[in-house]
Amino acid sequence: MEVILLRHAETAGNLEKRYIGITDEPLCEEGKRHAIRSGILPGFPLVYSSPSIRAVQTATIKFPGARMILFPGLREMNFGIFEGKNAAEMENDLRYRAWVDGDCFGECPRGEGRIGFSARCCIAFAEIIGENLSRKRRIAVIVAHGGTIMAIMERFAHPHKKYFGWAVPPCGGYIMRLDDESWAHSPALTDIERMAI
Repeated sequence: MEVILLRHAETAGNLEKRYIGITDEPLCEEGKRHAIRSGILPGFPLVYSSPSIRAVQTATIKFPGARMILFPGLREMNFGIFEGKNAAEMENDLRYRAWVDGDCFGECPRGEGRIGFSARCCIAFAEIIGENLSRKRRIAVIVAHGGTIMAIMERFAHPHKKYFGWAVPPCGGYIMRLDDESWAHSPALTDIERMAI
């Protein structure tokens, strides 16, 4: 089976390098143009999406006519008190510095930590793959967030890379394959290609 994993286009907060996790921010005009410019992909019958409006809007633009299934487990990390701020605004915040210096593993105050977040994303991804395999579908298309993609790729991609090594820009992502027969006992994504944007 082939898997397409795509990050949403830009929001105003993304352009200002803000932590936009659970904030349900829509695409900005530049983001909408970028989604179109990076290629419309008609002919896909089904797309799985984070329920965040920026992911839904991107999926609607890039995969016109596709039936959409919203998957809450694909949401971006809840950045807690860091939500909506950028690094420059928090450079003197000791809680932010401790979180960043700890490779973002710890929990954001009143938010999520990377370990729990990654587990949530990977459970959702495995459910999507399981459903598609059981229905004998040949392709699964997922539109989500940068953090979601990094979490999934760190867990399932071969060869292995660490979390931040899988970062993709808006409208970027990966096309890869999995072996239907071996997925249940050895889940792995292989033949990975970065999507051109």
